[in-house]
This record gives sequence, C-alpha cells and structure tokens, in this order.
Amino acid sequence: MRIGIIRETKTPPDRRVPFSPKQVAKLISKYPVHEFVVQSSPIRCFTDKEYSDVGVELRSDVSDCDVLFGVKEVEMDKLIPGKTYFFFSHTAKEQPYNRTLLQEIAGRKISLVDYEYLTNKEGIRLVAFGHWAGVVGAYNGLRAFGERYRVFKLKPAHDCHDLDEMKKELSQIKQVIAEIPPVRILVTGGGRVANGAMETLGELGLKVISPESFLEHEHSRSVICRIDPWDYVRRTDGEELTLEHFFRQPDKYESTFKPYTKVTDLFIPCHFWDPNSPVFMTPSDMREPDFQIRVIADVSCDIKDPIPSSIRASTIADPFYGYDPASETETLPFEPRSVTVMAVDNLPGELPRDASEDFGELLSERIIPSLTGNDEEGIIDRATILREGMLTIGYNYLKNYLQGK
Repeated sequence: MRIGIIRETKTPPDRRVPFSPKQVAKLISKYPVHEFVVQSSPIRCFTDKEYSDVGVELRSDVSDCDVLFGVKEVEMDKLIPGKTYFFFSHTAKEQPYNRTLLQEIAGRKISLVDYEYLTNKEGIRLVAFGHWAGVVGAYNGLRAFGERYRVFKLKPAHDCHDLDEMKKELSQIKQVIAEIPPVRILVTGGGRVANGAMETLGELGLKVISPESFLEHEHSRSVICRIDPWDYVRRTDGEELTLEHFFRQPDKYESTFKPYTKVTDLFIPCHFWDPNSPVFMTPSDMREPDFQIRVIADVSCDIKDPIPSSIRASTIADPFYGYDPASETETLPFEPRSVTVMAVDNLPGELPRDASEDFGELLSERIIPSLTGNDEEGIIDRATILREGMLTIGYNYLKNYLQGK
C-alpha cells in the first residue's frame, strides 16, 4: 500500500496532523513493505522540514496513494476518486451542512473511514482528541475568568508552543488564584474530556472537593468539584441510577443540577449529552436572582441545549462572547449583566503539536495494524461509512440523507 498524509484544506485552517514526523518515520521502519509519504503543507504544526529531517518523503501530489489520512473534512474539489480516506467527516449523524460532502464522496466512489467510529467490539472509541479539548477548554475558562474580573491575563493557548508553555502560563497565576476571593469551579463529566480539564486545573494546586461539600459548605479558598450523572440527574420512577440505563434511556431522567447554579462561579461542561437527556438549566433558571455562574467554558459545545447560553460556537481567534439572560441574546463578552461564554468547537487545534502526537500514537498502535493486516476484529470495517461510494450495512440508515431526502 501507498499511504499518504494529506494537507488540511478546511477553512478556517486546522494545524493538526494524524501523525507526527517521528511517528511516520517509525511506521516506515515497522512496515517496510508499505510506503508512507506526506503531502507538503505550509500550515501544519509540524513543518515540512521536520518531516524531511527524519527521512520522510514529501510530495505535493499524493494521487498515486491508496489510503489517505487527514484530520478534518476534505474540501470537495480536493477529493481524489477511488481512494480510501480517513478523517472526521461529521456525516453519520445526518449533519445537514455535510450532506453534499457525503454525496460527493459517493459520486467519486471513495471509501470513507470515519475516526469517530473506530471502536472495539464493546463500542469503546479507540482514537479521539477529546482529552485535549478538556485541557484547552479549562484553560480558556480560566483565561475568560481572569479577563472578566481583571485579576490576571493568560496568553492564548494557541500562542503557546506546546503544553509545557501553557503550563508555565498557569504557574504564573497560581498565587493570584490563592489570594483573590474564593472561586468555585465546577466540571461535569467523567471521561477523557473531563480528565483533560482536571489536568489543567490541577496545575493551580487547588483543593478538589466532593459534590456535597461544594453545595453545602462555605470555602475560604478557591475549590474545584467534578460531578458525574448521578450528581445532576435522577430517574423519574425513583429507581437507582445506573450509567447503562441512563445512556440507554436518557428520557427517563430529570435534572437535579439547579442547586449547583447557586454556588458556582466558573462552570466547565465536559459531559456527553444526549438530546433526549434533561437539560442542565433553562433560560428562566439563568434569570433567577441567585443564579451565580458568570463564566461558562462549554467544552461539550452543544448549541442551545442543554445550556441556553451556548447560542453558537465560537472560534479559536475569537473565543468569548456574552449571553444576556434577560433578553436571551448575545452581548459583548464581559458585560456585567451577561454570562461570559467560551464555546470553541475545535479546542484541540489550540495545542496542535501535543494533540497530534497523542492522536498519532493511538492510530499507530490501534488502527494501523488492522489497516496493514486483515482487520480481524472488524475495527476499520465498523468505521467504514462508504465503500467504493456505496453505503455499508451499518450505515444504511443514511440512505435518505445521502439521496437528499
């Protein structure tokens, strides 16, 4: 096989890569029967020279490759007929904005493998950028808080060379956080994303407390609390909550989150949310006089529900906006009457080198053996939405979507 790493073509540009230079060099050494090449690009977080310095071949034309790896959606006029592509297509949930992309892929008889659906037999995802969304999202939440109250200023994460430089920025505000009036920071979720957020917050050296203590006690110093579904929803039939039941029948639950809105200053949502789940808060909840949350760094970034203030996604270049609960409209980011919102939907792109290294390691260990072997566990097969332009059995439900119905 000839395997190519393509340049990113989506606007705004994404600087992430599926494999770092060292990872491509390692793949070349490990799989000598296959050929690995990289399409030259001026925007990657790793330069062309970094690839060539470790012996990787660079090309402007990768049309002779059999398999092509990218990160974001490929611009339609750049799709090469008859190839196999790996990227995040955002089509399997019938996203209206990418219907024409899927139609173009089908028309060009391309095989599409979507990273989001590379899973093991238990349905657990094998590759993801989620951890880095949490890492950067929590940092952006702190950055927004510092700017709103003019107590500290952090360099944007995308201006940092890597995670180490971002952590140095955090070390400079550690003492400030300890001296200002106590800040209550709340994180929802317990997966990769929430763990990433907790990693960033851990750099501040603050005490992590239980949900009970967060709700019931006063604190003389800033604190952090992370909560799971059993802390913010309950079954409507009064039975005991289990995660399996909650994920399978989210419509059988009601929210118990409201008390947290009365004691939280900075809210960092990192949960997975199903549209059938109860919302975390309503617009009227946000208008109550004792609603305390003033900064929401919405890492989950589900628009409008379950958090009304997330009225649109924001961008890396312009990450903050305001939400006025009274009028339910957007305002400038730091107006006193408004809640400051961060809702960037491609957060890992702010630390592209670290995020790419992590993602490439997962691809190398968990996916490339199936690609170069016979895919005994069906990993790639389960993630193949189209094969030579035709929907596979697992994605037949997309037929009407693909046909424009």
